[in-house]
Amino acid sequence: MTELLEQAIARLKTLPANEQDAIAIRILEELEDNLLWEEAFARSPDALAKLAATAMAEYRAGKTQELDPETL
Repeated sequence: MTELLEQAIARLKTLPANEQDAIAIRILEELEDNLLWEEAFARSPDALAKLAATAMAEYRAGKTQELDPETL
């Protein structure tokens, strides 16, 4: 365990039980979400590579435009 994680856990221990549980739920959900994304990417590396290649080809051909956050 890293020192930073140990510090975080030490601080969490000072919180009331219901707040500890709420934070624990968020952490566990985040870990599960990361696992699901990793599994999804692992199942489709060819599809992702094709999408990336298509996007780069469009960029090189001048078929893309810069994203302007003000126009979203």
